Amino acid sequence: NVALTKKVVDYAHQYDVTVEGELGVLAGVEDEVSSDHHTYTDPEEVIDFVTRTGCDSLAISIGTSHGAYKFTPEQCTRDPKTGRLVPPPLAFNVLEAVEAKLPDFPIVLHGSSSVPQEYVDIINSNGGKLPDAIGIPEEELRKAAKMDVCKINIDSDSRLAMTAAVRRVFNDKPAEFDPRKYLGPARDEMEKLYKHKIVAVLGSEGKAE
Repeated sequence: NVALTKKVVDYAHQYDVTVEGELGVLAGVEDEVSSDHHTYTDPEEVIDFVTRTGCDSLAISIGTSHGAYKFTPEQCTRDPKTGRLVPPPLAFNVLEAVEAKLPDFPIVLHGSSSVPQEYVDIINSNGGKLPDAIGIPEEELRKAAKMDVCKINIDSDSRLAMTAAVRRVFNDKPAEFDPRKYLGPARDEMEKLYKHKIVAVLGSEGKAE
């Protein structure tokens, strides 16, 4: 990991491109890489890793996972009122320990989609099959965003928003075949999702300036 990351850093920095390293392993599947369990980032390793690689930001593992199925039912409790899974809390003690070792260094969280249950419900009620899909609670992401976490990856949420909108159109209008009529609502739903995340969750409104 150190050797490959340093190789990328040495090349990218020639062109003023920043590099995000990763230390630890997330459960779930991303592209061709998969793992069935977390390996939390060891705070005792972060100074050595950042120093030897020269990376500009560091993605760490504190219990987030790739995809819409971030936790198994066995890892969760179940809300008796709603029947929905309640995920285990993130390991903020690991994040705090990393911050103590690397004060003000840009930290990244991969696999941090919240898997909004309204989208899961829309998908499932319109022919989809996403039983027990659950993500990272937004209040935990808000907490992380107020710490040294500078980037939070939420790709699965946008996929769910788009899929929910498309499935709803196809279910309501099964004769529809014009992509503009189902991709338009999908685009609008994704825009709505991202505005909510930027303003209410990630705390990144106005930061582009």
